[in-house]
Amino acid sequence: MRVGAGLLALAALAACAQPPPTTIDGSSAEAFARSTEIARNNLPVADRLEFDRAIATVPARRYGNRDPSAAARTAFDGMTAVDIVSTERERTSRR
Repeated sequence: MRVGAGLLALAALAACAQPPPTTIDGSSAEAFARSTEIARNNLPVADRLEFDRAIATVPARRYGNRDPSAAARTAFDGMTAVDIVSTERERTSRR
């Protein structure tokens, strides 16, 4: 009986655990689009505008860049949405 109760408690804790944050995958345009969409949807609504701005402005910051979408994939590869929002806030607060 105690073993069953212990397993039930562990199952309840596992159900309450947060999944790990989505990491941006910059390996291809398709992987980048898919992972940024998932990561964006996991953000609170209040942070999504800053996330969108960060994703959109990275290519614009590199003058003479022949492939802006590749620059974004490279810049954000391996980051989480929270990392991206934090970086964007830091960047824009220094103005």
